[in-house]
This record gives sequence, C-alpha cells and structure tokens, in this order.
Amino acid sequence: MKFLLVDDLDENLLALEALLRRDGLECLKARSGDEALELLLVHEVALALLDVQMPGMDGFELAEFLRGNERTRHVPIIFLTAGSADAQRRFRGYEAGAVDFLQKPIDAGVLRSKSEVFFNLYEQRRQIMEQRDALERMTRSLQLADRRKNAFLGMVGHELRNPIAALGAGVHLLGRSRSDEAMEQVRDQMGRQVAHMTRLIEDLLDVARIDQGKIVLRTGRMLLADAVALAVEITRPQIDAREHRLTIDLPEAPIWLDADHARIAQILSNLLANAARYTEPGGAISLTAQRTGTQVAIEVTDTGVGIPQDMQSQVFDLFAQVDRGHGPADGLGIGLALVRQLVALHGGGIQLKESTVGQGSTFLVRLPCID
Repeated sequence: MKFLLVDDLDENLLALEALLRRDGLECLKARSGDEALELLLVHEVALALLDVQMPGMDGFELAEFLRGNERTRHVPIIFLTAGSADAQRRFRGYEAGAVDFLQKPIDAGVLRSKSEVFFNLYEQRRQIMEQRDALERMTRSLQLADRRKNAFLGMVGHELRNPIAALGAGVHLLGRSRSDEAMEQVRDQMGRQVAHMTRLIEDLLDVARIDQGKIVLRTGRMLLADAVALAVEITRPQIDAREHRLTIDLPEAPIWLDADHARIAQILSNLLANAARYTEPGGAISLTAQRTGTQVAIEVTDTGVGIPQDMQSQVFDLFAQVDRGHGPADGLGIGLALVRQLVALHGGGIQLKESTVGQGSTFLVRLPCID
C-alpha cells in the first residue's frame, strides 16, 4: 500500500515518513506539485498528505488537479499547513477535495490515527474490488457451465434418439421380415446401436463416479502392449468404417505398468476414438510409446480437423467439443475429460502437445512405469 507525501522541505518529508513508517506501507515523496503529478501517473496511492504552501504549484492547486483526473479523483487528501487555518482557507481546501486540515507542528498521534483510517478504508475497498472480480469470474464460469449443460442436454437427446429410433425400426422389421439374411442384418445393426448407447451411458456414469470418488482402480502388473491391443480392438470398427490408416509403434522392450488394465485400455481407446471422430475419411492415426526414465510417454496423433487456438485450453473440460465445421457435434464431449481424470488416478498427466487447424492434433499421456 502506497501513500504520497508532498512538501518542499526535505526535513518535513523525512519527519512525516518516520511518523507513518510501518510494514506494508510504501512512502512516495515529492518536493513539488509537478513531481507529485508524475508519481501519480504511475502509482496508485491510498492517501495524499499535501503541504499547502509550496513554491510554484501550491497544495490547493495540486488538489484541484487530483480531483480533475479520473485516476486520482477518489484519493483522500489531508492538507498540512504551517499558516493560519482560518475559515476561508479551510473552505478553499475542502472545496479542492480535502478531507481534513492538520496544523503544523503535527501531532504524531493524530496524524497516525487519521492516516490509519484511510489506509484501512483503502484496504477494505481493495478487498471489495477483489471479491467483485472473483464474483464476476464465478458468474462467467457459471454462465459457461449453464451453456454447456444446455448444449450437453441437446447432444444427449441427439445421441440417444438416433440409436433408439434405429432399435425401434429394427424391432418393427424383425416382426415383419421372413428372411434370415435380413433378420441377421437387423440384429447386427441393433447390436451396434445398443453397444453405442451402452458406451455413452458408461462414460456418463464414470464421470459421476470419479466426481463422487467412487471409482476404485484394480491395479496390478500389466503390459502396456496388452492395453494397446484391447484399445485397438475396441476402436477398430470406428477406424475401419472411416478407412483411416492406423499405425502402432511400440518399443521392442516390454513396458510394464502397475495399473488397471481395463482403465488404461479405456484411456487409449477414448483417445483413438476421438482421433477417428475428428479425422476425415482416409486420414491417418498413429499411437506411439516410448519409455523415458520411470515414465512412459504415449502419443496419439491424427491428421484431423485440429483444434482452434481459443479452444485448446478448454479441450479437457467436461462437455467441451470442437466444431467439425459440418453437421451436429459427435459424442457428448466427455471423452477427453474422462481420460484426464483416469490418467490422474494413475498418477500420470495428459496434455495437448500440439494442434493445428486443418492439420491435426497430438495428445501426450505420461504414465509411471515399473521394471
């Protein structure tokens, strides 16, 4: 907290500074009105103590400048005067914006007590402004959460309506069809839709379980390659359907983890599914792993639509989705949020390593490994 002393005599400045010195206070000293104005251009002060009688710009003129400037108009001013403090001078001082007059020689106790009042008011005002800013940030956060909730509800409706419609149509066809081949096709389609809905619901339940601290990892010694194989098996239909080129590059030496096999596979399959979702048909997806010390670094790279710069900081937020530029959003926007939570439960970390719009993205997962 800073305060301003203005007096043309050095001895007065030193004496006043000594009277008010305490921890948490910084004294700005000026020997003229011009010096004071220069200081006030770059510093915010809690209180200004102005000598009335100075050569050049006197205290009254300086106070009028302070009151005329938006930056300094609310700074409390106490005038210090060695001359007479008659009614006319006091009236001019109050008209210029003073809150008080103190007669020299200054009573140390009076100066400290009056100054402390304004220092406390300044601190309270600063705290109120910080609280106001925090409330504004919280309000913006809640508004964003509300918008995302509404978008999420719309996506849930879209994601569940299509499979349910397909299942309804399948039931209808099964009741009318007499062809074994047609019935088999309908059953296959219904199976895919049920699997899709089951995956969506499981992801939603996993997010709720993690938030409530109800997910328990069943950890044990496992090979990373086994989890990769399971993740590829899970996402292979989605990758093949869009004719993506999938490349897997693992080190020859086995990488062992003390982890939950199913959850590690879930982490990797979610990343691969995310890459497939945002990569145009015929694009490329790769998964590579490399051990570095006591960690394994796993990268999932795609040649997809990429993530705009303004979205990159939100990509792991719940319900956040990248606009693919055509058609409705795909999925619920919980995959990457779930991945981050599962990685954290394993003592690791995840980041968006790089992403360029129109060129693709790379996600980097780091997990602790064992010998």
